[in-house]
Amino acid sequence: MHNAELQNMVLDSAAAMGSNELQEKDATGALGHDLSNGSSSNLEAARRLAKRLYHLDRFKRSDVAKHLGKNNEFSKLVAEEYLKFFDFTGMTLDYSLRSFFKAFSLIGETQERERVLIHFSSRYYQCNPNTISSQDGVHCLTCAMMLLNTDLHGHNIGKKMTCQEFIANLQGMNDGKDFPKGLLKALYNSIKNEKLEWAVDEEEKKKSHSDGTDEKDNGSQTKAVSRIGNSNNPFLDIPHDPNAAVYKTGFLARKIHADMDGKKTPRGKRGWKTFYAVLKGTVLYLQKDEYKPEKALSEEDLKNAVSVHHALASKATDYEKKPNVLKLKTADWRVLLFQAQSQEEMQTWINKINCVAAVFSAPPFPAAIGSQKKFSRPLLPATTTKLSQDEQLKSHEAKLKQISTELVEHRSYPPDKKLKGKEVDDYKLKDHYLEFEKNRYEIYVGLLKEGVKELLSGGENDAPGLKKSHSSPSLNQESPVSAKVKRNVSERKDYRPETPSIKQKVT
Repeated sequence: MHNAELQNMVLDSAAAMGSNELQEKDATGALGHDLSNGSSSNLEAARRLAKRLYHLDRFKRSDVAKHLGKNNEFSKLVAEEYLKFFDFTGMTLDYSLRSFFKAFSLIGETQERERVLIHFSSRYYQCNPNTISSQDGVHCLTCAMMLLNTDLHGHNIGKKMTCQEFIANLQGMNDGKDFPKGLLKALYNSIKNEKLEWAVDEEEKKKSHSDGTDEKDNGSQTKAVSRIGNSNNPFLDIPHDPNAAVYKTGFLARKIHADMDGKKTPRGKRGWKTFYAVLKGTVLYLQKDEYKPEKALSEEDLKNAVSVHHALASKATDYEKKPNVLKLKTADWRVLLFQAQSQEEMQTWINKINCVAAVFSAPPFPAAIGSQKKFSRPLLPATTTKLSQDEQLKSHEAKLKQISTELVEHRSYPPDKKLKGKEVDDYKLKDHYLEFEKNRYEIYVGLLKEGVKELLSGGENDAPGLKKSHSSPSLNQESPVSAKVKRNVSERKDYRPETPSIKQKVT
């Protein structure tokens, strides 16, 4: 977990509004009126709806977050009134959060969930103004606990964080100062001893049992989308949509080159294995058997699956032992090598993966405000973007401009040559990150500008008979143009070396 991750909460499960929109209309009187004027009638309507949500009066637990987290004034009123049902006075932050989660399921759109946590932080600070110095500090710790929960209790995410690392990652995050170590130790031990869980509707529990899944996934499953992994924070899990479009299939040999955060994979786990690869939605499934649409994925298939959101595929120019090898760098900085059956097949896989990533990766969240002493990569959302193709292009262009400017500024102030150790390593790591992100967004922008519809709808005839599913994210209906992918010319190794050179480029 890193500093920038503390407020980059990416909780990426979706739930339908359904018939409860009509219920909210009843509660508000008439949604056509201006609800932002703060009138007494709006306040009364907000109180009525908040009361019904709290008592689950014709609402399910899974409905609550949707009504608290909308980005309008009325929803804010509802959230404020809803939180008044909770009195956190004299309670610790971790106990308060657990109590809050007992009332509802924290599901919905990413932004909605983030707003709900902000409302919680505001209410906790109101009840305990002298415990933590600011509402921002409360929210920072709330997000830190959520991420720690995933780190300690998540599925298959490597080495667990220590208490010392948890404290170090929060340095300077309390309005520029440090949080009391005693407080951080208490929060760490609380999450370590008992994981955070939110309430789940009874019908969802029954559905989880009937599907053979763990009911403690906390509502991270919907009718169409389940999660690969069993962490309490589903934003680190891979969204598995059985109805997603299939963009490419074929045999690939895989070699794991670097684990999460660029740490070099141990020697015994770097061997080549052959799989039947299926790029379906934003997930690359690696199966032992050939793809059959009607056949359910095995647990082993799901374990080997790789999300390609915010990923970048390129020719592995720095790997010369085998031909036709492409390199895939994921959002969490894992590096996988794949050998295709031909040069053409390799390039097609590169095109397809980068097109999917460019079109469907959701915009990243702003980095957390806090200490700049230690650089950390922001967490990238695994959700599918809600933007149109034009809006997605503008988002990528804005991010490319921001990253490019930041890279120039970063290189304008190199560390003093006399400095050694962590400061220099931190500078090199940030340089590594910015260079890679600049390259990634350049490729994304280039693909969207030239058009990707033909590639994603099977225009290259590389996956005959595969059709786009109705549930897949739609593309704008534009004239199909063959997309070209810029080659990654970097020769840099993709695991993080002990002392990386500043001049080395990033892939």
